[in-house]
Formats: sequence, C-alpha cells, structure tokens
Amino acid sequence: MGKGTDKLYITHSEWSSSDAFGTSRGVNAGKPAGSNATFKRLPFNYCAVSLQPFTDPVCTSTGTIFDLTHILTWLSKHNNTNPVDGTPLKRSDLLTLHFHKNEEGEYVDPVTYKVFTDNTHIVALGNTGNVFSWDTVERLNIKAKNWRDLVSDEEFSRKDIITLQDPQNIEARDFGSFKHIKDGETQIPEPEAGVNTEALGNAGKILKAKEAVAKARAEREAKGKGLSSKSLTTSKNGTASTTASSTASKVTPYNAATYTSGKAAASFTSTGVTPHTSGERALLSEEEFMLKPKRVKQKGYARMSTSLGDLNLELLPEFAPKAVWNFVKLSQQGYYKNTVFHRSIKSFMIQGGDPSGTGRGGQSCWGKPFEDELEGPERHNARGVISMANKGKNTNTSQFFILYRQAPHLDRKHTIFARVVGGLDTTLKAMETAETGEKDKPVDDIVIHDIVVFVDPFEEWKKERTEKETKVQEEEEIQRQGGREDDRTTWTGKRIRKDGTVEQDSGPGLGVGKYLQAAKQTYGEDEIVGDWDEELTEEPARKKTKVGGFGNFDNW
Repeated sequence: MGKGTDKLYITHSEWSSSDAFGTSRGVNAGKPAGSNATFKRLPFNYCAVSLQPFTDPVCTSTGTIFDLTHILTWLSKHNNTNPVDGTPLKRSDLLTLHFHKNEEGEYVDPVTYKVFTDNTHIVALGNTGNVFSWDTVERLNIKAKNWRDLVSDEEFSRKDIITLQDPQNIEARDFGSFKHIKDGETQIPEPEAGVNTEALGNAGKILKAKEAVAKARAEREAKGKGLSSKSLTTSKNGTASTTASSTASKVTPYNAATYTSGKAAASFTSTGVTPHTSGERALLSEEEFMLKPKRVKQKGYARMSTSLGDLNLELLPEFAPKAVWNFVKLSQQGYYKNTVFHRSIKSFMIQGGDPSGTGRGGQSCWGKPFEDELEGPERHNARGVISMANKGKNTNTSQFFILYRQAPHLDRKHTIFARVVGGLDTTLKAMETAETGEKDKPVDDIVIHDIVVFVDPFEEWKKERTEKETKVQEEEEIQRQGGREDDRTTWTGKRIRKDGTVEQDSGPGLGVGKYLQAAKQTYGEDEIVGDWDEELTEEPARKKTKVGGFGNFDNW
C-alpha cells in the first residue's frame, strides 16, 4: 500500500507529499510540480473581489463567488469586467446563492446538515441558487435519477450544476492568480486569514512558525521598552497587543452546562464536521439557565382581575420555574384577557386559562406542551392552591385551576406554581357559590379581565445577578489599581505602594518609633515624693496562743 514498499499503511509524509495518489490524497495532492510555492487559498465563504467573508453571496456560471455589494461596486467602476479573469460580466449574469446555516451559524448542507469546510465539494443549482454538497446531489439526484431540487422541488438538468468548491481542484481558489490581485487593485489579506491552520498539514506548521517568530520579536521589543512579556500576546498579523496572559485559566461562564457541547465527539466520528479537540462545556441560553429548579428562589406576585373581584397571587418559581415562566409570559402577552372559567365544582376547584372557553384549547408560551414539575415540598393541602391542568403526563399548556379545598389525591400529578394570598374569603368564595349548569360550567360567565404581574421573579433575579457582577467588576478594578486605602497599609501603619513596595521610615517620628518617642516625652523623669518626718516603727508580732480542742474553727 505504501509507495514502493509492502507496508499496509501510508505514512504522514507520503500522504501530505505533492505526488500523493488515490483517494487518500492530502492537502498538497494534485499540485503540479513547479507550481507557485506561495499558494494562497481563498475560503469558500469569502468574496473573490473583497477577499472578505460574504453576506449576500452571488456567483458566476463558472462558480466564482462574490458578495453582491462589492461586485456591483466593482462592475460600476470597471465597465462590467470580471475581476478574476477580466472577461465581460454583467449583473444579469450573476446567480443569487442560497446558503443554509445551522443553529451555530455554520454553513451546512440543507439535506444532510453536514457542515461545509474548506475540503467539502460544494455545488449550486443554476436555476434555483440552492447550495448543496456534491455527495448529496450525486447520491440523491444523479444516481437516483431524481432531477428535482431537494429543497424547492424544481426540475433541473446536469448543465445547471455549478461547482463552487472542488477539493481536488484547489488551484481554482488560488486568489494569488486573480487578475485584480496581480494588477494591485485589491489589498491582499494575510494568507492565514479565515483558514483552519490545524488542517493545513505542513503549511499550517509554517504559519504557526511565523506566529511564533512574530511573538518572540514583539517580546524582545517590549523588554527593550521595559514592558512585561507576560502581558503581551501576538495576533495573527504579527502585531503585539497588551492582553492577559495566554496561560491564564479561562473563566467558566455562569451559564455553562454540566455537559460538553459534543463537538469533539461529533468531529471525531464524522468527516462533515469541523474538527474540534477541546471538550468545552455547552452554554445554556438565558432562559434555559433560569428555568433550572432551585435557581430562582425569589417569589413573584400578580393580581387576577375577574368579574367577581380580584385575586392576589403569589408565584412559586423555586420548584416550578417553567410553569411560573409560562404563566408570567402569557399574562404579559395578554393571553388570558377576557377568557372565562369554563368549569367550577363546588368544594373542589375552578378551572380556566382556555381562550376557546371549552377546556380543550390553550397553548403554552413555547407553542408546545411542557413537562411536569412535581419535585418540591408544595402539596394540594390548602384552599387557594393553583396548579397546571393537563390531560396526561407532560401535557401542560395554558390551563390552570384553583382549589376550593385540599385535594391530596392530585399530588404528584399536577404542577403547583402559585397560591392565592388575597381574596380567599371574598372573590374565591363568590366563585365557589356561583350557580353552574351543564358540565359544571358557570351559568353566568366568570370572566378574567386581566392578569397583571407586579413582581416578576425572573426579572428580579436578573437584576440581582447584574448587581453582583457589577460589584465583582468594581472589586477587580480596585484590585488592579492597587486596592483600597485600608488594603494598602500594613498592620504597623506603613503604606504599600501600587508596585507592591512598602514605604520605609524616614525619621524618628514615623512608624512604631513615634510611639516610643511620645512615651519618652511623657514620662521623662519620675516625680519625687518627700520622705516621712516620723520614723516608721515595726509593730511587734503577737504571740500565738494555744487553744485546746477545736476552738471556734477560726484557724480552719
């Protein structure tokens, strides 16, 4: 299998050499001998005239990609000539391309969702402008003899297939051979701009070596100017910038998940995914982060205005964050306005939240049912408890019910997200005593005029987190500036400068010595007290008298 050997494998040098062969050809395969050694590859998502990433891609019949804004500007200034080869080119000759992206903003095939890379064979259909991977078109259109666009279902022929990038013909992407580059009418960016150096083989090693040389040169210049080399990093174009040390550990974002993004595993098992070698943790959105149980512990408050009076509600997001979020968002959107309670059973509960008023409608704020939240200490053990109505496991939408009395048989079956804290003896009692008819529907409609959220627990949590982050940033800024006054003094009272050095005593009146000097001044000489005029005579000692027996116990 090896070149001129009986090895059953191909070495790295053989794979990446210029005369590689077969389907295992590497990045330098197919490169003719004596070709330009300064080959500069243009990524597929770059405009051929501006050499920058495109926003509104168009292409010619030969597959050259431009950005619409830049190519129109070029055509108006250069009399409708192609900037790549100098041939005539008009606006009508350009085909609008329709690239598809995934959730991470990467260009993908609209059928297989494989990510486009610089080694992907990419084609476009001339009649629709939809962009596909060649493998998809070959397998699902050509071999299956299905000559219809897989996205728009329009018919096309083999002539309509335009090659945008062919990894076996990389000379077509060499922007060093473009006419406007040779004429010097466009500034050439750095050759490594937008290119994955990890996948370039020996060329990537050269680019890394250039970066290392530029970094070392910048550090030498910084030392000559008296700057710290630890505070310097080198950008891709070789210029130095003062940033934090590259060896510093990355700060974990507050919304980092407990699991990884899965990019490393996906790129390891699929050739259609851009290679990732780091197991970085996945990042949760603001909503996903807040809707974790026990995250938001602040209680919320709302008022439900009905035709029989008002009910004050206390929202409980600690163990039912999704149900509270759904109720708050629907209330703020006016979803519950002018809806009716369609079911009321005396000594049990009253149910509402369905805009259709039938009990068979309703939709959550996400447009689909969400799961139950049954963990936590809340129980259906009191009058005024508010829970989500459902029609089975994990089928919560917008309907809810309010208990007239305790109902322990509903525990672990319905999500409790609020309770009535005002209007129990007035409004809720009036609802319970209201006359009902067929299917327990009130004879006179009990209408929800509006639900006003006074305290949104999620907004309060955001404010609290913002305040904490602000305090942390202020504290870090103070520490960078040398700390507070109290922090910049030792226990002996000596001042610590910003560079970390301690001020020395400059005289006898500074430091601890000032207290000794003050003591000497205060107690310079002892005061003299006059002698006694009379001589002190000692009183003769009394003789101890022996007392027989125990006596009166005075000596004990």
